[in-house]
Amino acid sequence: MTWRQVTLGTLELESGGVIQTGPFGSQLHASDYSTTGTPVVMPTNIRGLRVSTVGIARVSPEHVSRLSRHKLQVGDIVYSRRGDVEKCALITPEEAGWLCGTGCLLVRVGGAKVDPRCLAYALSLPDTRNWISQHAVGATMPNLNTEVLREVPVLLPPVDEQLSIAATLGALDDKIESNRRSSAFASQLVAAEFQFLLANSEVSEVPLGDVVESTKGVSYKSADLRPSRTSLVTLKSFDRYGGYKREGLKQYVGPYKRSQVLAPGDFAVAQTDLTQGAEVVGRAVRVPPDASADVLVASLDLLVVRPGTDHLYPEFLYGVLTDEVFRQFCRSRTSGTTVLHLAGDAIPTYNAPWVAPDLQASYAARVQPLLSRIDALNREELALTALRDALLPELLSGRMRVSAYADSTDLTDDEPENA
Repeated sequence: MTWRQVTLGTLELESGGVIQTGPFGSQLHASDYSTTGTPVVMPTNIRGLRVSTVGIARVSPEHVSRLSRHKLQVGDIVYSRRGDVEKCALITPEEAGWLCGTGCLLVRVGGAKVDPRCLAYALSLPDTRNWISQHAVGATMPNLNTEVLREVPVLLPPVDEQLSIAATLGALDDKIESNRRSSAFASQLVAAEFQFLLANSEVSEVPLGDVVESTKGVSYKSADLRPSRTSLVTLKSFDRYGGYKREGLKQYVGPYKRSQVLAPGDFAVAQTDLTQGAEVVGRAVRVPPDASADVLVASLDLLVVRPGTDHLYPEFLYGVLTDEVFRQFCRSRTSGTTVLHLAGDAIPTYNAPWVAPDLQASYAARVQPLLSRIDALNREELALTALRDALLPELLSGRMRVSAYADSTDLTDDEPENA
C-alpha cells in the first residue's frame, strides 16, 4: 500500500464522519457553567495534543443531554476556533462523553484507513500548522471554520505504519505528560509548604513594592526580531498552565534596560491577557537556573519581579507570587475589553504576607529540593520535546520509518512509496 495525500474533508466523506463547530454562545451561556458536572473542552484546555483540566468548565446533565450532538468520542480531534487556531487536542477514553465547548471545532474522521492518533500528529506538523494559520480568516484575530478545516491537506502512510508512528511518538508524549504531572505535584507541595508556614508563623503584611523591584518589559517592533544572542520572553514563552517555556523565545536586537533583563531565579509576571478571562494576568513563573539564552529580555506583556531586599528570600517570594490570593488580587485590578491589562500600581500596592527572615530561611531550605526537582523535570521535558519534534516530520514524511506495531524506536531511513 502507498502513502496518500488527502484532505480532512475527503476523510470525513470516506468515513462518514463529521467536522462541525461547537455550540454557539446562544446555546451555552456563562451562567450554565458550574464547578461540578460534565467537563466542557474550551480553547484554553487544548494543550500539546492533549486536554488540560486546569480551570476546566463543567455543566449539569441536562445541558449535556440538550447538546448531545457535541458530545466527544474517543479519537475526536478538537480545534480552537479563534486566536491560536493551529492547536488541537486528541480525545482519549478519559475525555469520552465530555462536551466540545464554545469556541472549538470538532473533527471526527476515521475508518479502517485512519488511525486518529497518527492523524493528530500529522495535523501538528509545522507545515500543516502554518497552512492552517495562513488560511484562517480575520485580520485582527485569526478565525478557523469548517470550510478551512475540510481543505487541510494531510499525508498518511498505510494504517499499519500509522499505528507504529503513533506508538513511537505517543511513548514520548506519555513521558512528557508524566513529567508535567510530577512537576505539577511538586509545585503543589511547595504551595502546601507555603500555606503551612503562614498558618504556623506570626504573619504581618507589607506592600510588595517595599520589598521587590518590578520593571515593565520592553516595547518592541517586528523589525527588532532578528537573529541575535539576545532573546525576548513573551506571553508565548509563558506557559498559562504553570512554568516557563524556553522554546517560545524570539531573537531580539532592539534596545532594552538592564532592569528589563530576566536573570535565572527572577520572576516574570503576566500583565496582559488576550483571552478576556484574566486567565493569565497575574500568573508568575520563575526563570530556571539554566535558562538557555545569553540575555533574556522581558517583553511589554510581562513584569520583571525580583527581591529588592536581602531580607526577602527568593523561595518565599515564589510562594507569594504563586499564591492564589495574589492571582485573585491581580484579576480584580485588570481593565480593558479585547485585551486585559493589569493596573500599573497593582504589584507595588499588593499587601503581601510577611514572616521573619529566619522563618523564610527554614522554609527556603525545605522547598529548595522541590524547586530543583521541578527544574530537572522541566529540563528533561525540554529534551524529550525536542526529540519528538525532530522525529515528527521525519516519520510523517517517510524519510524515517518504524517497523509495523513497533513498541520501541526501531527506526530506519527510507522514503515513502509515491509520497
